[in-house]
Amino acid sequence: MGKIFVDVWDVSQQPLDSMAGLKYVTEMPNGAETLFIGTVRNHNLGKKVLGISYDVFIPLAKQNFLEICQEAQAKWGDDLDLYLVHAQGKLDIGGVSIVIAVGSPHRDEAFKACRYLIEEVKHRAPVWKLEHYADGDSEWSKGCELCSNTHAIHAHDIADKTH
Repeated sequence: MGKIFVDVWDVSQQPLDSMAGLKYVTEMPNGAETLFIGTVRNHNLGKKVLGISYDVFIPLAKQNFLEICQEAQAKWGDDLDLYLVHAQGKLDIGGVSIVIAVGSPHRDEAFKACRYLIEEVKHRAPVWKLEHYADGDSEWSKGCELCSNTHAIHAHDIADKTH
């Protein structure tokens, strides 16, 4: 049985560590490890972004992350090792907002599970983003505006379970 680690880190106390995620999933008999690192970009919807404040309902988020990870194991193998940590707090451009790592005996399952985790977190997790703009304004993100097209593709991908 694979292992799962989920958490929310206060980035004012401790930055997210992608190498910790990779280390968690890199062990035998895994022959494939995937790593997704989400960072704050300098623009969104035509506006220059200076940073983002993430607000997370931590108990519900951790439960949600665990459920998403368990779903990935059910779809692509209970031997998957999964690591998912999200940021809480304010990040500047380039700051790491999420780290997802997947260890699997095979690359196909590792890639599919990693993609599943980030897409499901974007759609389901109780995480809110307050974007801070160069013009001095701030606005709460309306959600997963950029995910609408990938969700249809994603639904097809997750239906195709191969080992």
